[in-house]
Amino acid sequence: MYLLYSPASPFSNKVRMAAHYLGLPVEHRLTDTSANPPDLIDSNPLGKIPTLVLDDGSSVHDSRVIMHFLDRETDGGLYPRRHDKRLKADMLEALCDGICDSLLAIVYEKRFHPPEKVHQPWIDRQWEKVIRALDLLNADLPKPDAKLHGGHFALAATLRYLDLRFEGQWQGERRKLVKWPKKFVEYFPDYDRFKA
Repeated sequence: MYLLYSPASPFSNKVRMAAHYLGLPVEHRLTDTSANPPDLIDSNPLGKIPTLVLDDGSSVHDSRVIMHFLDRETDGGLYPRRHDKRLKADMLEALCDGICDSLLAIVYEKRFHPPEKVHQPWIDRQWEKVIRALDLLNADLPKPDAKLHGGHFALAATLRYLDLRFEGQWQGERRKLVKWPKKFVEYFPDYDRFKA
């Protein structure tokens, strides 16, 4: 199997960390989505990363779908079996993915429009969503432990992306959230291998 990815993509990093944690042999292939490379377009008509290409040539795309695929490949190695714990893991992953969607909307608004065309109200709206979600996380942080799940990897990837693109803009009084990666790395020592 190989994963088409970008090191800056939080969705790619979530999947890469999870596959590594599970011990799955996934090759990582750096991909420039703006170039519409044939191996990406042929595997995912949306041209989005991450895209996982399987040994038989078929593909799995969308980070959450890939995460569920990895979970099935390891007989439930990535998500809790108990319904209540699974729901919490799924909700955490969905919240973190939503934060990343808003962050990417901000990045793309600035990257693909000249300064005079950047729509600040749109950026402000996205940032409000991010702030509300970060405040919620800081107030009720999930504790990493020896049995990491998809939500933990989504949170780790989200915090890494915030540091990459929004350094100094999100930390504020969120001390618990700022310190969370130090706890996470106790159970996933290879966290620093997945920097952009």
